[in-house]
Amino acid sequence: MVEDVVSVETPGNRDDVLRILKRTGISGVPVTKNGELVGIITRKDLLRKSDETQLSLLMTSDPVTIGPDESIVEAARVMSRNNFRRLPVVEDGRLVGLISIADLISAIAQMKFSEEIKNGYTKPTFALWEETPLPLVGRIMEISGFDAIPILNKESTLTGIISERDLIRHASIEDSVEVSDLSNGTDDDEWTWESIRDMHTISFGISKVQLPEKLVKEAMIKDVVAVPQNAEVSECALKMKRSRVDQLPVINGDKKMVSMLFDRELIKVLIKDIAP
Repeated sequence: MVEDVVSVETPGNRDDVLRILKRTGISGVPVTKNGELVGIITRKDLLRKSDETQLSLLMTSDPVTIGPDESIVEAARVMSRNNFRRLPVVEDGRLVGLISIADLISAIAQMKFSEEIKNGYTKPTFALWEETPLPLVGRIMEISGFDAIPILNKESTLTGIISERDLIRHASIEDSVEVSDLSNGTDDDEWTWESIRDMHTISFGISKVQLPEKLVKEAMIKDVVAVPQNAEVSECALKMKRSRVDQLPVINGDKKMVSMLFDRELIKVLIKDIAP
């Protein structure tokens, strides 16, 4: 586990969380209060609740945790079962560390698993055109549940990968003022005198996490690391670790992309022969 955990304290500021995710590239941060874990905030929370500023409303309260003496097999089992990317490590109610999928991938890279990834680790996927606007990419990710999508040019050639990490890297905070009209009566009411009509308007500030109107080709990762279908599990884990990526496109003998290998699928090698 990582012992020096980047976290935020509640009550706190959403903008601080965005800055942390941008600076570090991590996918989420624990939320503490007086040293005790009370929640966790992820990239998905910021993108899906773009107009929410309060940490208590953004975070997932009472997150699932694990103890420091548990095995990495148990950590993999909990992450796979709940589709988590990280687990806070708690001892006596206090946050003492964090174990992530990336940490498990590092362990798998050293464990010399020779099984080929085509044996149940790859997943079908879809791709986006490189001219797709970033706000639309964010919405497609939210609808599809994919946190990384391959990008193709008009010749159907793989030119890049876009992930939630890239979206957060390009996101900004946009402040605006909206006006709500709470007037009594309508313009169609001929018996309402304008001079005595009750007019009420309320102005209120809106602060949103905003994606710029850039094309996805301007934000995607272009130096794509791909693997063949017969690549071995630990070999792929090592490529993920060295390239600091969460996914790898899988190509066939004609160098055409046929599927994706996600780190969350790769960690299942640790629990493959163990009952849930």
